[in-house]
Amino acid sequence: MSGIEQLTAVTCRGNWGTLLLPINADESIDFHRLSAEMDALIAARVDGIYSNGTAGEFHTQTEAEFDRVNELLATKCQASNMRFQIGASHPVPVTMVERIRRTKHLNPAAYQVILPDWVRVTEKEAIDFLTKIAAEASPIPIVLYNPPHAKHVLQPEQYRALVERVPTLISIKLLDGDDNWYKRMNPVAEKVAVFVPGHHLATGVSKGIARGAYSNVACLNPWAAQRWWQLMQADMNEALAVEQLIQQFFARYIVPFAEQGYSNPALDKLLAAVGNWADVGTRLRWPYQWISTTDVSRIRRAAKEMLPKWFLETGS
Repeated sequence: MSGIEQLTAVTCRGNWGTLLLPINADESIDFHRLSAEMDALIAARVDGIYSNGTAGEFHTQTEAEFDRVNELLATKCQASNMRFQIGASHPVPVTMVERIRRTKHLNPAAYQVILPDWVRVTEKEAIDFLTKIAAEASPIPIVLYNPPHAKHVLQPEQYRALVERVPTLISIKLLDGDDNWYKRMNPVAEKVAVFVPGHHLATGVSKGIARGAYSNVACLNPWAAQRWWQLMQADMNEALAVEQLIQQFFARYIVPFAEQGYSNPALDKLLAAVGNWADVGTRLRWPYQWISTTDVSRIRRAAKEMLPKWFLETGS
């Protein structure tokens, strides 16, 4: 396959939608619903789509399922000139290498990977790992996904060491911090595209650090999330006001589920069910617990009250 331009630290930016994995009652992936979800994200004209993030439940897939998900994504994105990234992440580092080798012919705009996550890696081990990953992926660039639940959550100075040693590392997906954290991230943001959580995006952009989000907010409504990103380029004060509303909604209706122990994939699928833009469902793969659909209508009513414009932004 060909035709999708590979990303750089400059061109990797914007509002990226994640694939959420529709799961049937028998634990199988519903590829019909997954295909329709891809169509909806393409119709929303998000800045790009990525597979196999945490919300894509990469940690529960077989290798055959991984291949099929990404073949489908590549086919649809190539046909519609939509940029896409393949999440090659896996707790086993050699499996990440194998996933990259098997999918290079799909020509993604970048690969996303995590650091090996069973035994905590040292800084030298992290550099050695990413150096090999970069060599295997070449000439396709790589993105480091370092979530807050990672075995080793890196500090700004450690990110700087990585980007200086691995030239094809073009972007980092992470949880942001306080004002001091943003100041410490300045040297990193000068070299790579820093992506912060979707519900913090306006803050990150206003501080001159964030270049986009691999967005949980796009799980709620990819059309509205894209318009919000565009608003940040035109009226940052208004975009920050929207962010306050988003965070109030999250604090009141989403965070309580996190406090009950539900995982980020469960929260993201709840957001998609509330947004009702794709038939993803809230079910997670065994052994992970999902949020009951009985909560969806109540939260949707609240979301429409708190974020009314987000429910006017659809593909219909």
